[in-house]
Amino acid sequence: MIKEKKTLRLILGDQLHINHSWFEKTDDNVTYVLMEVKSETDYAKHHIQKVLGFFAAMRNFAEELSSKNHQVIYIHLNDKNNHQSFDQNCNALIQKYSFTKFEYILPDEYRLDEHLKSFTTTLKINYAVYDSEHFFTSRNELSDLFKGKKTYLMETFYRYMRKKHSILIDKESKPLFDKWNFDEDNRKKLPQSHKPVEPFLFSNDLSDLENEIIQSEIKTIGSVESKNYIWPVNRSQSLLLLDFFLEHCLKWFGTYQDAMAPQQWSLYHSRLSFSLNTKMISPKEVIEKAIDTYFKNADEIQYHQLEGFVRQILGWREYMRGIYWVKMPEYAKLNYFEHTELLPNWFWTGETKMNCIKHAIQQSLLHSYAHHIQRLMITGNFALMAGIHPDEVDAWYLGIYIDAIEWVEITNTRGMSQFADGGIVGSKPYISSATYINKMSSYCSGCYYQHDKKVGEKSCPFNSLYWNFYDKHEIKLSKNPRVSMMYNVWRKMNPEARAGILDQAEYYLKNINDL
Repeated sequence: MIKEKKTLRLILGDQLHINHSWFEKTDDNVTYVLMEVKSETDYAKHHIQKVLGFFAAMRNFAEELSSKNHQVIYIHLNDKNNHQSFDQNCNALIQKYSFTKFEYILPDEYRLDEHLKSFTTTLKINYAVYDSEHFFTSRNELSDLFKGKKTYLMETFYRYMRKKHSILIDKESKPLFDKWNFDEDNRKKLPQSHKPVEPFLFSNDLSDLENEIIQSEIKTIGSVESKNYIWPVNRSQSLLLLDFFLEHCLKWFGTYQDAMAPQQWSLYHSRLSFSLNTKMISPKEVIEKAIDTYFKNADEIQYHQLEGFVRQILGWREYMRGIYWVKMPEYAKLNYFEHTELLPNWFWTGETKMNCIKHAIQQSLLHSYAHHIQRLMITGNFALMAGIHPDEVDAWYLGIYIDAIEWVEITNTRGMSQFADGGIVGSKPYISSATYINKMSSYCSGCYYQHDKKVGEKSCPFNSLYWNFYDKHEIKLSKNPRVSMMYNVWRKMNPEARAGILDQAEYYLKNINDL
């Protein structure tokens, strides 16, 4: 009698893709394993909502697989036989159940990719690796597209993607409305009289799961109302959130996607990144539904609202993943400006007199969320001008945000936000004085500091730090065509005025924890 081959398939916490080909049919000789392990909770200090979200989504996914008659093993965080790492748990299962083959899906993180590669080299059974079947691109597609090029322009990549996948183009492969990018239409400040739609929130009771995490003594940051957990924890909820965005938010998304307001933490953003990054929903279905919604409601939705949303997913998200796989692991060590400072203490509390940072950080601690401009032009902007070490910034962003997985976090943080990669992702450092913050938000109103003052008591720290940054890094930046104009402005200033600005910046940097 021939013994049936038994296969163990590992599913990671960000591989909750029910439409993957693995699950098309059931097989009694295939067993799936999902596991909650401290190697994943402890490599960074995560927001409590992030840990809860991943574990709840994983548990729901395991239940869905079981309901479809798949064989599933689920290892809970506090199970006595949990060895708290993927390799040790898989080894134990292979020995216990005499599996003859091991299979896994390509991880999206370099760290886990190396971990599983190392693990499979020790196996005495056969193994196989599968694609995630989630992204529009392969790991190497961006590097192949730019082969022989020194720069990787996102706009070039975005146009390539639009053409390749026939998205928002006509029969002649030209962009709809004769333009590829409508970003200039997507930079409006929220009018005082405009009240955005209230965010669509869930009310999941995850209090038992929170107790398990507390019992495990996992160190987390942030807060949560675990009886009313607001984020989607399964595919059905993720699709409801998508539908809400398309019905109520898409028509204003582009216009106000860069806007910031103290009492509006969600605005018109989709907040789908957690669902996308765990693969509960796919970028393809999100884009297709958005396009369908636009064409059914073209009299209500302006085209630039749709194009801006598509560009974030088809362009920016896929581009960042491509950069990640081209440049890792060296990317994680880049520090172009040789910054060395620690994050100010108030990055963990939001207790600062700077109104914009206070709201951005406290919102992040409360909801495990901030939109891209808050991350780039408030917290990231300050960290860059203050000379914070990129490792510090990476760890904070990776931990605090529910959607932060390294492949998308580090390229945005170390690249776009901190310019630590020297220009691989962004063509210039994204810094600003208080002028931009006042233009795009209502944070400056009622702030302790005065947004129009560069020096003196209550002068906004962003103003002196802005010019101090340019002065300090003139050798590296003065020849950059995108910032050369600022050096012309700086050089034309009165020498006494420049000295006063630099003295003010030095004072703020020395007293950074008191700002």
